[in-house]
Amino acid sequence: MALRQVQGDLGDAKRDLAEDHSQRNPLHLWFDFVPRSKYIGNMKKNAPKKKLNYAEAGVDIAAGDDAVNRIKLLARKTFNENVLSEIGSFGGFFKPSLDGFAKPVLISSADGVGTKLKLAFMTGKHDTVGEDLVNHCINDILVHGAQPLFFLDYIATGKLHPEIIAEVVTGLSRGCVNAGVALLGGETAEMPDFYQAGEYDLAGFIVGLVDQDKTINGSTIVKGDVCIGLASDGLHTNGYTLARKIAFELADLQPGETPSGLNMTIDEALMQVHRCYVRPIHSLLKDHEVHGMAHITGGGIRGNLRRIMPEGLCAEIERGTWPTQPVFEFLQKTGDIDDADMYDAFNMGIGYILVVPPAEADSIIDQLTDEGEAAYRIGIVTKGSAGVRLE
Repeated sequence: MALRQVQGDLGDAKRDLAEDHSQRNPLHLWFDFVPRSKYIGNMKKNAPKKKLNYAEAGVDIAAGDDAVNRIKLLARKTFNENVLSEIGSFGGFFKPSLDGFAKPVLISSADGVGTKLKLAFMTGKHDTVGEDLVNHCINDILVHGAQPLFFLDYIATGKLHPEIIAEVVTGLSRGCVNAGVALLGGETAEMPDFYQAGEYDLAGFIVGLVDQDKTINGSTIVKGDVCIGLASDGLHTNGYTLARKIAFELADLQPGETPSGLNMTIDEALMQVHRCYVRPIHSLLKDHEVHGMAHITGGGIRGNLRRIMPEGLCAEIERGTWPTQPVFEFLQKTGDIDDADMYDAFNMGIGYILVVPPAEADSIIDQLTDEGEAAYRIGIVTKGSAGVRLE
């Protein structure tokens, strides 16, 4: 009885409320008493249906096919007798030649171009960032004495533009050809709503081969060894978040403008291609003893050289033993950047460092110079716990 009484009271209250609403707004009664989900459902059911396809959702398969066809032509330029597959296969086949390797070991690395890509977006110049990527990855495994074999790339974008993809792969192909590396395959992904319009991301993967007994890892570095620095071509692929802020915000420059102190435009200075050291270094390793090598990337000289220094030893690097490149002078002066921050963010004109026996230093510098490299005696290994000290 109590339950029925409560239900009855609720029913009376609901009728009173409905009468009150209907007097103020007759339409209000409709929406109070017609189930909203049913009403909206009927509207959707009666509305004309629009067919949706993959292209309208944002993925253009035809553009993807066009991009792949362009990539095939560029990739084939890098193929050699070791490549056993075609672009478009589910996997890339590579049969390495093991002649001369007593204990062959595979070595691999992966990297990206970072915010240097923002310069490609700003300038519309996309044919060098791929070469940057290939050279960066090759140098990373070169420090262990590896011979690069093949390269894989990953390109992702919100909307696929085959002509831009072709420009990017042109750089990848050129870098691979110059280093004798096969562009074995890759992935091009179109992901709507994931990237800003006109932008893409680029990553690469390198695989190389080294004889286990000839691996270089810094373990043989001793007190008295000499540090030899090879010149970079500008910033290579690191420090661009800071460099862009200085150049395009603080200095308010535009692509195509030449700031005081530079003999090229700001975009030309910042987009110089990451230098690849594979050919002169492999030529050197045939005749000379090298105890350690470091690729100077993010973290600068200190952050990368310390990665190969044995416990209890310190590489003392003397600043001023190599020429200062104008682009670094411009960035430091314009941004009012401390020396320590400059050396942590940028390579400061040294892209690669070798640690060698003192008796070999002069002949190594001479050979590198003959190979077209600018090589400088920049430091010495001493006892210490700092790993690397800049003086």
